[in-house]
Amino acid sequence: MRFWLLDTIEEFVADERLVGSKQVSYSEEYLQDHFPEFPVLPGVFMLEAATQASAWLLRLSEDYAHSVIELKEAKNIKYADFVRPGSRLTVTTELMKKDDREATFKVSGMVGDSTSLSGRLVLERFNLGDTDPSMAEVDAHVVRYMRSIEQVMRLNRVPVGNAT
Repeated sequence: MRFWLLDTIEEFVADERLVGSKQVSYSEEYLQDHFPEFPVLPGVFMLEAATQASAWLLRLSEDYAHSVIELKEAKNIKYADFVRPGSRLTVTTELMKKDDREATFKVSGMVGDSTSLSGRLVLERFNLGDTDPSMAEVDAHVVRYMRSIEQVMRLNRVPVGNAT
């Protein structure tokens, strides 16, 4: 992913919920084009932030059991308000159900008390080595990389773990 759309993980309860946030800065390159006279966080980036939060909830809850976690379906996505530079988008994701391959989440994005995004996401998770054993090392590399991202979050004093 070119853009990490969560700066912090503020709350994590395994197999239940994760709250993360994104501080939107004037210096972010995509704001040059979206829109020059009225810069706002693109809606697709709000959706990506919710997807990343949901993926982190799975990853942390399952101790990195899967190297690939991808968006399979976005349902009833509603955009209710703009997220302007200088604002902090707080994303909450709650696990609704999961099976061996898919997980469904209820997501919301807020700026202060104002809802910017709401909906449901279905994420699919798997390992590349499940269908091609020669890809097992790629799975291991991806997991190592994601664990390093978690370590960076910890160094930035982001509470990751079963803390509220």
